[in-house]
Amino acid sequence: MRAARALVVTGALAALALPCRAGIDTLSRRLCGWQAALTAPQQDRLLRVADIVRRELEASDRRVALIARSGLNLQRLGIRYSHAGVSLKANAETPWAVRQLYYACEEGRPQLYDQGLAGFLFGTDNPAVGYISIVLLPEAEGAALESAALDRPRALRLLAGRYSANAHAFSAKYQNCNQWLVELLASAWGGLDDDRDDLRERTQRWLADRGYVPYPIELGSRALMFAAGFVPWVHLDDHPPDDLFAMRFRTSLPASIEAFTRAQVAGARRIELCHDERQVVIRSGWESIGEGCRAADGDRTVALE
Repeated sequence: MRAARALVVTGALAALALPCRAGIDTLSRRLCGWQAALTAPQQDRLLRVADIVRRELEASDRRVALIARSGLNLQRLGIRYSHAGVSLKANAETPWAVRQLYYACEEGRPQLYDQGLAGFLFGTDNPAVGYISIVLLPEAEGAALESAALDRPRALRLLAGRYSANAHAFSAKYQNCNQWLVELLASAWGGLDDDRDDLRERTQRWLADRGYVPYPIELGSRALMFAAGFVPWVHLDDHPPDDLFAMRFRTSLPASIEAFTRAQVAGARRIELCHDERQVVIRSGWESIGEGCRAADGDRTVALE
């Protein structure tokens, strides 16, 4: 039973890296860039879901949103959302494209990437059922984040040279997708926009001073901690000894970024959408939709059939 649990958890930890991937060939394709091909009906359904997401963004009368999508494997760790970026109405790629970090397999390092909403949703691990979370920012905080995200030199200064799926949120040694985003928030909202070499360290201090709480991934056994060391995108050497002793990784995930934004930004609003093969459920507010994508009182639904 313990060995089976180790396989589940290490598989889920590896999945933390997969939303940041870029596809390549041969062995790296299996380890890093593999993704099951979507069928034509699945692509059509996700295109329609992306259009509904776009309409929600347009109707919000905001210019900037944090956006996250679900990943099937992380449900095993009780994690709904695995990957987040910043959706910008002013993105030159296409309106509402998502600026995000991804892991470039061929180069073996993280890079920044703009992706349309449809492509962002195509990265899901389960095209049959998916969840999308949108946090809409008020004018002042949205404008500051928009300026930081579109300032390419600053965005690149916040990009680490090495990737780790479970990167410790208060170490600059590695970085995961979500860590780049929360450091971008800190740079924008903390006024940390100079070109000093320690920009990442200062954003992390700003986050810690304001109570940012990274997501605790509890492994629960030494065997799992040992197994995690064999996942190519998981590292242990940036985590404090106390955390390793407690068999815990404190890393940035969409849930921790959303909780911080809710606490820090008065007027931030959340919309959650989920879809199955029949419909999209849309909910306004911070209470999450339950498992199974079932509508409750006050939710809106849009048929996909």
